[in-house]
Amino acid sequence: MTAPALVALAHGSRDPRSSATITALTERVASMRPDLRVEPAFLELSDPLVGDVIDRLYAEGHDEIVIVPLLISSAYHANVDIPAVIEAAQARHTDLRVHATDVLGVESALLDVLDKRLRAALADARVRELDALVLAAAGSSDSIANQVMQRAARTWGLRHNLPAVAAFATAAPPATGEAVRAFRADGRRHIAVGSLFLAPGFLPDRAAELALEAGAVAVSEPLGVDEEIARVVLARYAVGAVDLVPIPA
Repeated sequence: MTAPALVALAHGSRDPRSSATITALTERVASMRPDLRVEPAFLELSDPLVGDVIDRLYAEGHDEIVIVPLLISSAYHANVDIPAVIEAAQARHTDLRVHATDVLGVESALLDVLDKRLRAALADARVRELDALVLAAAGSSDSIANQVMQRAARTWGLRHNLPAVAAFATAAPPATGEAVRAFRADGRRHIAVGSLFLAPGFLPDRAAELALEAGAVAVSEPLGVDEEIARVVLARYAVGAVDLVPIPA
């Protein structure tokens, strides 16, 4: 029996750095599981679009597909866009079985990668002292998703025995600049920002710009390509592949 194909699905961006990063991450996943068919795909703005990838895989004989959303939080894209993609694909191909897994979420492994990226940024800026952290995330109109990011920020801060808050690049306050200024108003002067974005693009660039303007001492690069993230993708896939196994009545 052929294992289900794995589609690593990102949102997409007009910034070519974003799709290049997602493609490279997908290649890292494929290198760790050469027995699997692994393909990158995007909801919009970048090629290849997920519907086209699903159609191509089906035409090649894959009738089972596991979609792993390369998303940090579970909000509109995970709850509305991806189910709509699956419904449309199964309407086109009635014998096709597609399952979407949970999003990547704020796994401990992702915080490990975040720490790695921040250490590199601190070394580049020659920063030796910190007294606060800001976790920069995309933000959502879904208040629950934003609350999850605030809890993640507190968890991250506890790792380092530092106060930490989440800040958002869109849809919800505070922005990174506001979060940095709030810490500075509280007397803190050595504030670093960790970018909880998977790939570079307009939103992480803007978040970094606002943070530095407000006085942050360092801002990390997005998480990017890392074996730990690839392992999380494969862990999500493993659960999704099991969910595709029919249960006898």
